[in-house]
Amino acid sequence: MKSIPHHQAASPHTEATSTHNYPNLTDDDGKAPKDSVVLPAYSTMDLVDKDPDEDDPWNLPELQDTGLKWSELDAKGKVMRVLTSIVKFILLVGFLYMFVCSLDVLSSAFQLVGGKAAGDIFQDNAVLSNPVAGLVIGVLVTVLVQSSSTSSSIVVSMVSSGLLEVQSAVPVIMGANIGTSVTNTIVAMMQAGDRNEFRRAFAGATVHDFFNWLSVLILLPLEAATGVLYKLTKIVIDSFNIQGGDNAPDLLNVITDPLTSAIIELDKTVISDIATGDPAARNKSLIKIWCKTENITTLLNITVPSAANCTIGVPCWVEGNKTWTQINVTETINLERCNHIFAYANLPDLAVGLILLALSLLILCTCLILIVKLLNSMLKGQVAVVIKKVLNTDFPFPFGWVTGYIAILVGAGMTFIVQSSSVFTSAITPLVGIGVISLERAYPLTLGSNIGTTTTAILAAMAAPGETLANSLQIALCHFFFNIAGILLWYPIPFTRIPIRLARALGNRTANYRWFAAIYLLLCFFLMPLTILGLSLAGWQALVGVAVPIVVLAIFIIIVNLMQTRCPRYLPSRLRNWDFLPRPLHSMAPWDGVIMSGMAFCGTRCCCCCKCCQKTEDEEKGGKERKKSQEMYDNPALTRDNEPLEAPKETVKLTGLCLGDTVS
Repeated sequence: MKSIPHHQAASPHTEATSTHNYPNLTDDDGKAPKDSVVLPAYSTMDLVDKDPDEDDPWNLPELQDTGLKWSELDAKGKVMRVLTSIVKFILLVGFLYMFVCSLDVLSSAFQLVGGKAAGDIFQDNAVLSNPVAGLVIGVLVTVLVQSSSTSSSIVVSMVSSGLLEVQSAVPVIMGANIGTSVTNTIVAMMQAGDRNEFRRAFAGATVHDFFNWLSVLILLPLEAATGVLYKLTKIVIDSFNIQGGDNAPDLLNVITDPLTSAIIELDKTVISDIATGDPAARNKSLIKIWCKTENITTLLNITVPSAANCTIGVPCWVEGNKTWTQINVTETINLERCNHIFAYANLPDLAVGLILLALSLLILCTCLILIVKLLNSMLKGQVAVVIKKVLNTDFPFPFGWVTGYIAILVGAGMTFIVQSSSVFTSAITPLVGIGVISLERAYPLTLGSNIGTTTTAILAAMAAPGETLANSLQIALCHFFFNIAGILLWYPIPFTRIPIRLARALGNRTANYRWFAAIYLLLCFFLMPLTILGLSLAGWQALVGVAVPIVVLAIFIIIVNLMQTRCPRYLPSRLRNWDFLPRPLHSMAPWDGVIMSGMAFCGTRCCCCCKCCQKTEDEEKGGKERKKSQEMYDNPALTRDNEPLEAPKETVKLTGLCLGDTVS
């Protein structure tokens, strides 16, 4: 008999079972041979429960080149590979251009659908005086217009006109910072086809959300209690003799405007006019019809009741029984009509907005899918290795900590170039999904984009007229210092990088229950802000009466969850798990069953997509169960104590081969 190799030796229980039931593995006396080796017992259940070949889904995938190496190609093959790479690069640039343009059109569509409603929301100054209400109004308006720059400019207009104080505008700016992160969350949902890609992409998008929400949870109460951001920016404004400058550089729009202007052009002053209380703006359309106009100011003679009604410095005279004076009258003359698609369409703003919303989402999804496919085909072999090393490798010790801060500067610079944090974060989200950029590297890039979008606002504020320069610049600086304070809270110390851990946990949850991504989007950016706004309109008593118990309950659940995982012995036996609650209150599995049943019903009536996805998941799950069952069946050590230890002949042969013996 052959001895069992050391690395294939089974546990004593396995060997005893084999000796008792399989006589071919014993000597003539029925005992195990003397030269057999008995090793210490160890459990093999972990090897069955967890597939050793299964990779960590958070590890960056290896994008390996499956084609021929460059040295193995002939001259024709090398020429074809170069030409193919050039064509792929041109297509990638084209799809990226269409992707950015679709984001611009998506923003215009949201403004057409909800722009006037956003102006009406801003008009209620009594509600804006409540910091919590101001925060959620900033979130809702930015989600409606899909642009934090637009919502910030509305706030600046209201402050400049004296309708809103700077101190009341600070929470609105915080809300705008949260609302701008909805775009890349929508983009991440387009990668729901692949489970692991969706896990990484959704985490890469929502790390921005968690950073903004956590920063607001700390800084909004601090600002409401002390006014620290208002006072700090006031000191900066008063300390420097700031002069007005030029407009913010218009870099990306120079490239995208030829296409987007041919589709739609908006008159964004209408939203600001509604917010500032101009009644005539309600009857105006957001769609720009005349692109070239001229204002002509003329002096008009009018009558006034008496000379006391004449303006000082303006001619005033009496003719007969009438007193005359002169006033300036400005008349707008339309010179040239716009050339975009909807310039001659007699459609309401809502209809045009819905058409553009569907069109932009279709182009956005298509371009994103094609960009991901092209990147997967291009980032192979040595190219992938170089790119991943450049993006994800830290500086050597002891300067590794500098890498993250350089990434913050890169994110700020790129956002300054494209003039939109939504565009930049939406562009890196699919790269996180396919594994080119790690979540740990995407986090500082996102923080940098928050700073980059504020620098653009600062330059835009410096172009304001002299009488409104101080207030405009102070609001822009509040936005800047808010993001700087958030970075100081959640980045310098690795332990405080809580947004990464929260985004990773949410990514795992949405990978298992992909429908939860839509629930998260609706809850965080629509339902919760609308609920808080409604309670704010009802009065602070209603807001406190409803919000305080919910916040206390949430804090209690978080503390109990942490103690359940770290120190359960300090909890009462009933609170060591949530099994005493109905299952739908502590598990998503029942909800998943209901939603998947509804999707399956919809799939049988509408399309076969849901049914195919469900079939694939069932086959994958069934394959794992069959594999586990086969391994336990073939290894007698994994049988239960009350099960018989007899096995069919084919099982004996397989067990003997696994143990390294020849079976007669």
